[in-house]
Amino acid sequence: MPTVTLPPKENALFKRILRCYEHKQYRNGLKFCKQILSNSKFAEHGETLAMKGLTLNCLGKKEEAYDLVRRGLRNDLKSHVCSWHVYGLLQRSDKKYDEAIKCYRNALKWDKDNLQILRDLSLLQIQMRDLEGYRETRYQLLQLRPAQRASWIGYAIAYHLLEDYEMAAKIIEEFRKTQQTSPDKVDYEYSELLLYQNQVLREAGLYKEALDHLSNYEKQICDKLAVEETRGELLLKLERLDEATEVYRRLQERNPENWSYYHGLEKALKPSSVEERLKIYEETWEKFPKGLVPRRLPLNFLSGEKFRECLDRYLRMNFSKGCPPVFTTLKSLYGDKEKVAIIEELVVSYETSLKSCRMFSQNDDGKEEPPTTLLWVQYFLAQHYDMIGQQTLALEHINTAIESTPTLIELFLIKAKIYKHAGNIREAAQWMDEAQALDTADRFINSKCAKYMLKAGMIKEAEEMCSKFTREGASAVENLNEMQCMWFQTECALAYKAMNKFGEALKKCHEIERHFVEITDDQFDFHTYCMRKMTLRSYVDLLKLEDVLRMHPFYYKAATTAIQIYLSLHDNPLTDDSKELQADTANLSDKELKKLRNKQDDDEEIGGPKEELIPEKLVKVESPLEEAVKFLTPLKHLVKDKIETHLLAFEIYFRKEKSLLMLQSVKRALSIDPDHPWLHQCLVRFFKGVSESKELPDVVRTVLKQEITRLFGDSNAKSFNQAYLTKHSDSIPHRLAAAKMMVYLDSSTETKAAELAASLDESLNNRTIQTCTEVLDCLRSGSLGDCKEHAESYRAECHKLYPYTLAFMPPGYEENTKMANGDVSTETEELANEM
Repeated sequence: MPTVTLPPKENALFKRILRCYEHKQYRNGLKFCKQILSNSKFAEHGETLAMKGLTLNCLGKKEEAYDLVRRGLRNDLKSHVCSWHVYGLLQRSDKKYDEAIKCYRNALKWDKDNLQILRDLSLLQIQMRDLEGYRETRYQLLQLRPAQRASWIGYAIAYHLLEDYEMAAKIIEEFRKTQQTSPDKVDYEYSELLLYQNQVLREAGLYKEALDHLSNYEKQICDKLAVEETRGELLLKLERLDEATEVYRRLQERNPENWSYYHGLEKALKPSSVEERLKIYEETWEKFPKGLVPRRLPLNFLSGEKFRECLDRYLRMNFSKGCPPVFTTLKSLYGDKEKVAIIEELVVSYETSLKSCRMFSQNDDGKEEPPTTLLWVQYFLAQHYDMIGQQTLALEHINTAIESTPTLIELFLIKAKIYKHAGNIREAAQWMDEAQALDTADRFINSKCAKYMLKAGMIKEAEEMCSKFTREGASAVENLNEMQCMWFQTECALAYKAMNKFGEALKKCHEIERHFVEITDDQFDFHTYCMRKMTLRSYVDLLKLEDVLRMHPFYYKAATTAIQIYLSLHDNPLTDDSKELQADTANLSDKELKKLRNKQDDDEEIGGPKEELIPEKLVKVESPLEEAVKFLTPLKHLVKDKIETHLLAFEIYFRKEKSLLMLQSVKRALSIDPDHPWLHQCLVRFFKGVSESKELPDVVRTVLKQEITRLFGDSNAKSFNQAYLTKHSDSIPHRLAAAKMMVYLDSSTETKAAELAASLDESLNNRTIQTCTEVLDCLRSGSLGDCKEHAESYRAECHKLYPYTLAFMPPGYEENTKMANGDVSTETEELANEM
């Protein structure tokens, strides 16, 4: 059907529809659509139908919108403006980006030089990382609008992202020549262009050219610190070490507490021995006698007496000043047993001496320390003993500190942390609540307290705690979801999972997944903004971040939690004994109805309401394994270095009976940690499952047989398990894995397996609260056979070793504990002292 040209009156109305859409005045736009379409001559006008559909889509009426746009398209196939283009916008709003790109390409067939369609197409191409297509579209835009800087910049960025750095640098240089800028004028946008150009040169490996560029345009670059840091980096690359030394010394004077400047200085000076390396820092001590970083860094490479001497000086400075984070700065040294022994010996000697003569050592020159110095020494020792697993000593020191200064919040924070590490999260939450009560206006303490409460399963209390800092008049949980407060949601998911409230846990996991989708979609705003404002370095960094967004710990934690729940739901499907939630507005008050309508209006502005996440529906999903795969897929692409990713993949494919995918998962896991206890269990199950399967195609069976021979040799599953046990007989987690597989392969071995897993001999490695808790859970759950009597004796033995741990407390302990009246701490400490 040919395009219908509207007469002047209707054409003016159509232009008003376009303006209303641009200004989000959707209701008015619909009125103007009605005025045109009510005229029988234009009742099927394609462009008006399409615009009406687009407007309704913004109001959340998707089905009606698609019907109208398709009608409009049938009535006016050659209209680029409001048919293919509008159809593309509709697909884009539904996140169907590939379909939207096809629509835009169709629109360009009828009008190949339409700027708006080309711009929209380029946005989708960069969003989808179709970089070749993006380069072509940006080239068309450059040809059509060579005077616009966005045309040049977009074309240069396309080459940059395709890693053709030299071409990108040439395009930027051609554009830079067109910019009329006075050398004395401060122009931030021009400055950002120069810094971006320099970044491209560096990424191209053109270090000399980048250094010359930096020198030529230094006066016109506003960010002087970036210039100096980049110069230092380039001089190191070019092996111009004397000049690099000067640069890093200047940077050091600017900020003597920046670790990276010292690393740069070391690379420039290339010390050949520990003594020469230390000399670099000794010179800095003279220049900056109060500097803490130059005294801290040598502790990484020094040892023996020299380490003790430097540590002594560093600790005295910090304790005298009263510096709470000093333990945190030394935490990375705790992998070295020799250094840990020196730290302990030194700080214990301080405590003894400060108590007797108020000096760090009796050999000091008579300068007495203030009383607070002893407090910070005790504070440090509490953290030290906690770190090395001596919770009783840690509590003694922190309690002494609290008795002397009962108003210092940091002390209560550490006491809570000690109880958490000791395995008593309920008491930890109570002490964190004590800390919060000392300063109710501190959001950090409030959040910490809420986090501990969630770990203790106190979900309602945690919500109330957070409500002190969320928006008034709104539910704290809803407000935290709106603010994408993912630490709260991940902890909530774990708390609900621990309570077997799988629906609520999955709701939190899906909320987090939606946050990541929103963050990905938010890129759209920056594709045009960054080119307009010339924040090009930040823009490229943003694109690189978005490419690996789901590597973030928040997503990883939510995804692994969801996968574990879906695996559990597959293994133990829930019975249909509860009704699904239904919206029942009849029982809502006027105030609640108004709130609901306001929410619906808000939804209209952002493209319609999202599907509600209902816990009861989430747990009754038809195919839990398919849902698990959705969460797994990003992890397989982005978090390949974590063995848990591949082991979770195996668990899914094992249940789906996908033999080749199981093989792929175990091979990837073997390349990371071939002795991992969980991996061993997967290997045994895989070995047994494949050897017993009779339904495999011949080709698959041949491949599997070859790979199994390569992985396991000529052994069978039992001898493979025995060999693993022999190799790792001194490690509790490995013994537990082998014991579980013994029972899996032969149920008559359960007594032997239980004895093997439940050994608490001092000579065994990895004897921790966590591993002992896992053993106890296995004894109780039946994965080591029927050994519940054994479980109670094992619990009692663990209780002697770890008297504070909640999991090892006598039966009925939690019921008898009165959290509300504050008796918990006294009761637990008295019980521990009796042991």
